Amino acid sequence: MKPIKIIGGKVITREGHENITVVIANGKIDYVGSQPIEMPEDTTTIDAKGAWISAGFIDLHTHGAGGADFMDGTVEAYESALKMHAAHGTTLLYPTTLSSTTESLYLAIEQYRKAKQANIEGAAMGGLHLDGPYFAYEQRGAQDERYLRNPQKQEYMALLEAGKGDIARWSLAPELDGAAEMATELRKAGILMAMGHTAATFEECQKAHRAGFTHMTHFYSCMSTITRRNAYRYAGVIEYGYYNDDITIEIIGDGIHVPASLLNLVYKIKGAENIALITDSMRAAGMPDGKYLLGSMEQGQEVVVEDGVAKLLDRSAFAGSVATMDRVVRTVRDLTQRPLPEIIRSATETPARIMGLANRKGSIEKGYDADIVIFDDDINVRTTIVDSKIVYNNNI
Repeated sequence: MKPIKIIGGKVITREGHENITVVIANGKIDYVGSQPIEMPEDTTTIDAKGAWISAGFIDLHTHGAGGADFMDGTVEAYESALKMHAAHGTTLLYPTTLSSTTESLYLAIEQYRKAKQANIEGAAMGGLHLDGPYFAYEQRGAQDERYLRNPQKQEYMALLEAGKGDIARWSLAPELDGAAEMATELRKAGILMAMGHTAATFEECQKAHRAGFTHMTHFYSCMSTITRRNAYRYAGVIEYGYYNDDITIEIIGDGIHVPASLLNLVYKIKGAENIALITDSMRAAGMPDGKYLLGSMEQGQEVVVEDGVAKLLDRSAFAGSVATMDRVVRTVRDLTQRPLPEIIRSATETPARIMGLANRKGSIEKGYDADIVIFDDDINVRTTIVDSKIVYNNNI
């Protein structure tokens, strides 16, 4: 593979940003610095022309893009979604399921493995994110209520066996009957456990945390907050997320699911080091407004995309976002007015650390994986490099 030399840009580092050179060789970032460096004749040189150079974006939670859903059950759907996400700066993502039948989840695992073997030139995949089906009915959001259920040991143990080595994270409501026992098995398998679509109380969150839950799925969306019962107030999931510094959270950064006021509150309390920006995108990401299916082509429910977001047909709830990671970074930067390197941290270093990859992804450092995105001041992506390969280039 030919070496790549990137010059003439502002490189975002842990310390801020510098006008330095980045060299990719032997599948890794080989050099980061300002000293002249001799390169082989066959080197590909990219002049960033004053643009930003960052570690590639990492999306921990996406259901699809480019007209395709990861639940469609085809390698072609994976190809469409992975290429669309790469064109918007994502270099690593975690294909996310929806609450569905057991058979559909088996198919999702099977197709994920086929997509891995296909070596698609798009965003890379870090493992499956099973989103449900063990969710609280009252916090279901756009999850299809037909498939919601309590954890069933025979079912989740079979799924764990079928997805061995390929399931990276699992979101569920920790207050459900059987969730504590399930947590024990997930912890044994080394799977990231996240509280999601949950009506848990503060105290139930404490128990879940002790059982191994360390992350919260799309913070503020489909989770409990302060409630009153017989005049007494009870704290919920959101309050526990703020209270405990060991809990990491993810935020849908489209500016719609979580408005500016709450985005600023989240960053003030949790800090970029504990926030992962996500898209939670459905198949309409990168596509025009209109009606789409949320979930698979066979079992999905029809939703409408308008005003920059997907909604249920009765407009009673959002049905996922249509954001891509470049839009997420741009929106959160503009709404919070925080320095760009801080926002980039939430799109790179923090998600890498959450997934246990901080020693090789999420930062531009010598020896790290060569996952890089180049974008202008308006966060329009010019070039995306995944594992040393240029998979998208619009560096005009």
